[in-house]
Amino acid sequence: MHEIRVHDKIFVPYLSQPEIEAAIKKLAALISTDYADECPLFIAILNGSFMFAAELFKWISIPAEICFIKLASYKGTTSSGHIITSIGLDTEIKNKHVIILEDIIDTGKTLHYFLPQLHDQQPASLKIAALLHKPSAHIYNVPLDYNCFKIPDKFVVGFGLDYNGLGRNIPAIYQVKE
Repeated sequence: MHEIRVHDKIFVPYLSQPEIEAAIKKLAALISTDYADECPLFIAILNGSFMFAAELFKWISIPAEICFIKLASYKGTTSSGHIITSIGLDTEIKNKHVIILEDIIDTGKTLHYFLPQLHDQQPASLKIAALLHKPSAHIYNVPLDYNCFKIPDKFVVGFGLDYNGLGRNIPAIYQVKE
């Protein structure tokens, strides 16, 4: 792995593709065990979580459903402060065991906004799984039930995460060079 340029920023290697895949496979085994007697519904938050969701879902060894919703609060490398919903949830979640899939939890604003909407629909349970977690960036207290990596508060791209639309297709994760 080597430095890469995305738009006007240089990024350095942070997590390799094999590291990411191994962590996701381990997480899938844990979720499969925890929900062994259930059929959970995974709700993947687009756009960033699509690669995480696809990799996780292929290793889930129990019956499960998946759907997608688009929520966003980022413009460039910082949160815009506004939640933008483009694609709504079109699956009934009442009495279902729901697991939200997020690419990254940093400030927690997106989920802080979205979770009450889900609770109003009365799921049997509601858990959150994230590929990446930035504990030092928290502004909102969001319960995180499953997590692959805790990372420092630095901007990252790759494996579904972007910088102004580019970088999602990079199979590893890179962090901004300072």
